[in-house]
Amino acid sequence: MKEPNKIIFLAFFILALAVNFAGINVKFFTDDPGLYAAISKNLIYKKSFLELFTYNRDWLDKPHFPFWLVLFSFKAFGISECTYRLPALLFFALSLLYTWLFAVKYYSREIAFTAVLIVMTALHVLLSNTDVRAEPYLMGLLMGSIYHVACLQQRYSFKHLFLAAMLTACAIMTKGIFVIIPVGGALFGQLAFQKRLADLFSFKWLALIVVTIIFTIPELYALYIQFDLHPEKIVFGTNHVSGLKWFLWDSQFGRFINAGPISRAATGSKFFYLHTLLWAFAPWCLLFYYAVFKSVKNIFKGVRLTEYYTLSGGLLLLLLFSFSGFQLPFYTNAVFPLFAIVTAPFCVNQLSRFGTNLRAISLWIFAIALPLVVVALNYLLKPASNVFFVTDIIIFGIMIVLILKSVKENYKRIFFACCAAALFAGFYLNTVFYNEIVPYRGEIAAAEYINQKPFDNFKIYSLKFENNIFQFYSKKPIDYLPIEEFKNFRPQQTSLFYVSQRSMDYLVQTHAAFTIVHSFIDYPQENLKPNFLNRATRATVLGKVYLISKP
Repeated sequence: MKEPNKIIFLAFFILALAVNFAGINVKFFTDDPGLYAAISKNLIYKKSFLELFTYNRDWLDKPHFPFWLVLFSFKAFGISECTYRLPALLFFALSLLYTWLFAVKYYSREIAFTAVLIVMTALHVLLSNTDVRAEPYLMGLLMGSIYHVACLQQRYSFKHLFLAAMLTACAIMTKGIFVIIPVGGALFGQLAFQKRLADLFSFKWLALIVVTIIFTIPELYALYIQFDLHPEKIVFGTNHVSGLKWFLWDSQFGRFINAGPISRAATGSKFFYLHTLLWAFAPWCLLFYYAVFKSVKNIFKGVRLTEYYTLSGGLLLLLLFSFSGFQLPFYTNAVFPLFAIVTAPFCVNQLSRFGTNLRAISLWIFAIALPLVVVALNYLLKPASNVFFVTDIIIFGIMIVLILKSVKENYKRIFFACCAAALFAGFYLNTVFYNEIVPYRGEIAAAEYINQKPFDNFKIYSLKFENNIFQFYSKKPIDYLPIEEFKNFRPQQTSLFYVSQRSMDYLVQTHAAFTIVHSFIDYPQENLKPNFLNRATRATVLGKVYLISKP
């Protein structure tokens, strides 16, 4: 790689890393991060490492690994949004390392640099590194596991066996046993297309399975201690719930066939993830589709690919998600490093005339559209200060000048212009957009209100399970009281109850007696409607949340 390209790759890498970390201190806007952060905080309150609780009730939905890491972060650096996000961002950085290592192993340094930048500039990655769930962990764990499995396939090494097993086990303890599908699928695809399936019967793969199971024992033990030892506990509205059965079946296969204790209305399209990728994997989605088409076409024509791990593992998991009963945009993030490696050669290699034109058109669409969308969004939001917006424009301008001065090839200019456009959007989201909409989360204001000294001895309740941002920001434990029981409930000490507008409407309709202690402005949903984004019409879609007491 020529020296100027090294410089510009490094410049974009540093900027992309800064943009991905820029939202580390942003307050929570969506409920899931508030829930996961509150559960991790409850591990400290309960002084329990093995049992997960929310609203002082047993919680059975996700495995333990991310909560343990957040617990360590809270203990080391204090409880905050920053320390909740820090472990996830470190695993995101781990995904970049393994994307680089895998791409260098099978391709070139230039393609490896390109793949890393694709991961860092994918739109949903930029969003998810602020709206943190489990996906940044999975990005690092799955990419690392596949890398070490690929190394193990080439030559047995205890180091690669140990790391592949450990990373796979941690992925299982993050999202469940379905994560073995992309890892196993990547290996199976590689051997199948190389006509070496007999290699699957090697002793090293049996050893890998055994060591992975051993590393997963902490999760199995934690579930056994909390649930299987206590059949009297009420979970999902019933007793005799086995944590082990839930982990091995209900949380995965039951969820995918939409038949477990946690289910959704079966309204999703089998093509949900195909059109979701158009924005989630923007600005690289169209080129990714072309890369998959060309790769599959070459396989059918008998043309040997450089490797089959990324295509097999990524597409298999995408197919599994598409046929599952749960269709959520952030699920795809886990395989973005694989998609990036599939796409990267088509960003830098010489293509046919049609491929070259398609690459130029698909990337220029986003290189132009993303900055225009940000400008339009800023016009609607009308933030109180434009300091960060102006800073964003200056940085974007500097990167464009750097591209024009340092890059001579047109296809590379298009690639870097697309990176710059994505980072322009990402910087705006993390420094302006989130900070502009978060103040309309009434849960935060309500929690800050009860954190005042006059309420130190109050008992605090929530009438719904989904008020988890309130639960996290409260400095005292929050109990849950079913809203149906509020009318006849007699608290044993002075108490306050957090209620949303919908809960307030229910209480009024049922003629429950209560006194409003304080109300707070609130945007009552996570989906951002145009009327909310537009400052001129925002007031028309705002509601309130309340702290109430019983007379």
